[in-house]
Amino acid sequence: MRIIQLLPELNAGGVEKGTLEIAQGLVADGHESIVISAGGRLVKSLENEGSRHITLPVHEKRLRTLRHIKTLRALFETEKPDILHLRSRLPAWLAWLAWRGMNTRGHLQRPRPQLVTTVHGFYSVNPYSKIMTRGEAVICVSRSLKDYVLQNYPDVPEKKLTVIHRGIDLTKHPHGYRPSAAWLAQWRQDYPKLADKRLITLPGRLTRLKGQLDFIKVIAALKTAGQPVHGLLIGEAHPRKLAYLAEVRSAIKTAGLENHITLVGHRNDLHDIMAISDAVVSCSTDPEAFGRVILEALALGRPVAGYDHGGVREQLDNLLPAGKIPVGDTAAMARQLAAWQENPPVPRKKNPFTLKAMLAKTLRLYEELTQSPHKDKWASE
Repeated sequence: MRIIQLLPELNAGGVEKGTLEIAQGLVADGHESIVISAGGRLVKSLENEGSRHITLPVHEKRLRTLRHIKTLRALFETEKPDILHLRSRLPAWLAWLAWRGMNTRGHLQRPRPQLVTTVHGFYSVNPYSKIMTRGEAVICVSRSLKDYVLQNYPDVPEKKLTVIHRGIDLTKHPHGYRPSAAWLAQWRQDYPKLADKRLITLPGRLTRLKGQLDFIKVIAALKTAGQPVHGLLIGEAHPRKLAYLAEVRSAIKTAGLENHITLVGHRNDLHDIMAISDAVVSCSTDPEAFGRVILEALALGRPVAGYDHGGVREQLDNLLPAGKIPVGDTAAMARQLAAWQENPPVPRKKNPFTLKAMLAKTLRLYEELTQSPHKDKWASE
């Protein structure tokens, strides 16, 4: 098969990581993988793993971006993909408009590729977001998302919705993992003030929805209770979110926690940091579609406390039910974390959310679509 995936950019993030994993799985299974995006730091990794990348600014929310519809249609007709997999709303609109017009241009000997969309988030309910339900097959990355789609788009047939949970490579996140001595030595050198502290870590981009302001309240409550904790915020702010970054810094200062919370920024060694953390938390004020990083922490065997909604709820239900916290209840989260000081829980080792399962289910869906009776192959040149 030849598969094209579209997304806005290839920088950090769950959608981007999932795109690379599917691409790698396709290449490993002997298929051809192409990704279209505006580019980013992950392009090199994508290409090194055997995929092709086509750079196109499909991320710009401007009227002039509509000109890319014609470019995409020409690309689809040239590349002749079997599957077109759309992963984000703006690129999905552009690609869908290009795809929809392919059979109206006198090229009936070249029928359209099969269209797959993935619902990655609890998008606002409106016609713009509905584009993610227009795939001939629609992947939902959690049961919570499938329920959300059915509730808010009742005209979408349930039979075309498939739940494929995100998954991780357990060999890269082994239960009980500890960083190397060299990494630990460098960490202690870089952050000497963290010695002998209970590290409580919130990983994720610096956006309001990730709940950094709630995290500050949790750390403040733990300090008031006499806990020897230090909070770590791992992640960076998008250039458009710098005002929120300033708000977070101000909230830390107002709470008197400048010496008790560290903003670490973007890191490529997040699994090492989580592995030395006494607990990892999810304070997302809106439900996570899945919450991949939280799954990584659970796979490593670290205690996780997370708000009880969305994909994080599904993970905690399976791996650490004691970690579920009522949404927005920072006091309850602080009490739970304090209770774990002497006897921290260990998540279940048997993990159903694996990369192997995700890849197998996705490739099986692709194959079923390409082998369906109504599917005509591209005509040879």
